[in-house]
Amino acid sequence: MTCSNLNLPKLRHQLEQDEGRVNEIYLCPTGHPTFGVGHLITEDDPEHWMEVGTPVSEERVDQVFNSDINVAMSECTALYGDNWFGFPGEVKSILINMMFNLGRTRLKKFKKMNAAILEGDWEEAAKEGRDSLWYRQVTNRAERLMRRMELVDD
Repeated sequence: MTCSNLNLPKLRHQLEQDEGRVNEIYLCPTGHPTFGVGHLITEDDPEHWMEVGTPVSEERVDQVFNSDINVAMSECTALYGDNWFGFPGEVKSILINMMFNLGRTRLKKFKKMNAAILEGDWEEAAKEGRDSLWYRQVTNRAERLMRRMELVDD
């Protein structure tokens, strides 16, 4: 899936900075088996039964990273509907980053932030994004994203 007006190489770089890139299976901070760029291993992954410390190839990490980005974009489209296509590229990049981190179930709970986004009020969206448990949990990442959000110029 592609998004016009989105700088995909920049997004990939930002996600790798935020999530890290680990070419082996490890336990994430919540104790779930993970590898690559923050990919939580599911029962459908061939790595599901592998032990922590098992190496994962660059090719597999890239394959899953690409898939996870596409899922995050699709989930943003599902959450924001046709409005998604009119958002500035920077807003899309921020929301894909948040979706990558939170998933749709949690991101849709940002009711006031999402309402501000749908109205194109980026400053209010940033203010509401800061008023969340997510912000308190991943403060550096969240502040960087919210600062970018409030600087968006249509």
